Amino acid sequence: MRQSCYSEEQIIGMLREHEAGVKTKELCRSYGISDATFYRYKATFVGMMVSDPQLLRTPDAENAKLKRLLAEQMLDIAALKDLASKDF
Repeated sequence: MRQSCYSEEQIIGMLREHEAGVKTKELCRSYGISDATFYRYKATFVGMMVSDPQLLRTPDAENAKLKRLLAEQMLDIAALKDLASKDF
């Protein structure tokens, strides 16, 4: 998918303008986007507040952190099992 030239916050601002009563054609003309792009933005960001896109990115970072911690724990367990299985 192509990268948008507008940030999530800007897109949500556009949608707020539309909800305030600005016509779709006027918005598309002023921002230089097509009707299809506007409706795709609307389907993706409907009902979001300006701070919500940041919340969408937060789980990705937390998920990566948790995966890294799990991998470290699995390595520790494998090392302990290896030590326990050796004959002295």
